[in-house]
Amino acid sequence: MTKNAIVLGAGIVGVSVAIHLQRRGRQVTLIDRKDPGNETSFGNAGLIQREGVAPYGFPQQLSLLLRYALNNRIDAHYHLSTLPSQLAFLARYWWNSNARRHAIITRAYAPLIEHSIAEHKDLIEASEAQALIRRDGWMKIFRTEGKRDQALAEAALWQSEFGVDYDSLTSADIARMEPDMTGDFAGGIRWRDPWSVLDPHALTSAYRRYFESLGGRFVTGDAASFGPFGSGWKVMTGEGALEADDAVIALGPWSALATRRLGYFLPLGVKRGYHMHYAAKGNAVLNNWVLDAERGYLLAPMRRGIRLTTGAEFATLDAPKTPVQLDRAEAVARTIFPLGDRLDPEPWMGARPCTPDMMPVIGKAPRHQGLWFAFGHAHHGLTLGPVTGRVLAELITGEKPFIDIAAYSPQRFNP
Repeated sequence: MTKNAIVLGAGIVGVSVAIHLQRRGRQVTLIDRKDPGNETSFGNAGLIQREGVAPYGFPQQLSLLLRYALNNRIDAHYHLSTLPSQLAFLARYWWNSNARRHAIITRAYAPLIEHSIAEHKDLIEASEAQALIRRDGWMKIFRTEGKRDQALAEAALWQSEFGVDYDSLTSADIARMEPDMTGDFAGGIRWRDPWSVLDPHALTSAYRRYFESLGGRFVTGDAASFGPFGSGWKVMTGEGALEADDAVIALGPWSALATRRLGYFLPLGVKRGYHMHYAAKGNAVLNNWVLDAERGYLLAPMRRGIRLTTGAEFATLDAPKTPVQLDRAEAVARTIFPLGDRLDPEPWMGARPCTPDMMPVIGKAPRHQGLWFAFGHAHHGLTLGPVTGRVLAELITGEKPFIDIAAYSPQRFNP
């Protein structure tokens, strides 16, 4: 008898889990309140970051922390009124980011990143989404020699330990690669391995169509109605009550709400981010995904226009938009590239789900049969969606996961 499965959450992670379960003979229903890819997966930088072996840590230097405290930067912003409720999470995040702990976490995290390109390649080809993909890496540019040299030393270490490939860029290289970009840059790095996505929402939609071609279904539903029912699980959908043997919570930043109702208290925080699309003035062309590393924003040549993305905003999940970082970033970006008019009616905002140890939550719920977790991917949700889908589906169906996922187990927070 075919087992049924529910996947709550239709971002890139949830869609990928649904595909891999459907491939393995489960009858899967993907459930979300919106169409797939319309929340956090809609607004990322569009990079499949094979080089991203080290998760983003919390600053350790006192001088840098004092500069962040001024709350006037592009790469980080915070709501003062919400800091008291976030202090416990931030303190654990800071502690895990010390050099020794961060190195341990990086070694545990790297296997997921290592397989990110191969697992995306599988789904990209299966969903015939090749036209959405570029395979020529991306670049970081630096304004000072000190930051450049520090980044190059780190890149050399990652190449030696984790096999990531890169090129060192001179200021002349940057001018050659981006002739319409101006600025006194000290150099940069081109990461060779990553792929870029011309429209992240379109990629998630392509994966959704592939899932449906396998016999899976997507229906709208309310995760607030989800709970145990007999020996399985039940949720209300637009088609009525739906029951299943297994259920996966892949609700991104809303996963903490769903798991708390079941008695799990996972330390899931959020880093909100913003983007806006722009036209280019005249005949100007942006050729590459470019991170202005010392200012903390990224420019990406996407289908909808040149996308400008910001760093992290520390605020509650439901707080109103405060896109001050976007305005700051736009002002700086206009000094290095001839951006034209804004193309979106308002800034887009999304929330990245983050754990204090910077690793996702992937695995079986400690105290319930048939309940599985897949969330907390922070800045690498797009990157890690397919590899998460594969390892979790293998675990659910009794296969041996192709990589060791013990480090990502929910039990590290809820034994």
